[in-house]
Amino acid sequence: MIRFMPIAVASALALSASPVLSHARLVSATPASGAVVSAPRTISLTFSERFAAPFSNVEVEDGRGRAIALTKTVSEDGKTLGGSFAAPLSAGTYRVTWAIAAADGHRMTGNYSFTVR
Repeated sequence: MIRFMPIAVASALALSASPVLSHARLVSATPASGAVVSAPRTISLTFSERFAAPFSNVEVEDGRGRAIALTKTVSEDGKTLGGSFAAPLSAGTYRVTWAIAAADGHRMTGNYSFTVR
């Protein structure tokens, strides 16, 4: 009976080990959520893992809901989605809405606001 114990323990560990299912999450943003900044010319959102760039997007709109033109970019490591504005943003509150297609196939979305003084 004792000689079967290691096999039983190993079997129990193998059966209880399950893959960790994680989804990409926003780990940092510039400007950050709730930030008060001076006339930014760019935006940058970094995620915890790579995403499928063709199926991912970021949009910025002003306090009246008008879209702000943004030239979008994706970092070489495939974890940062961002872009630049044609001109620095003027004073007001802006809403950032993002959607990414994570490497695990899940679509993740979110939004936040920041203020330009």
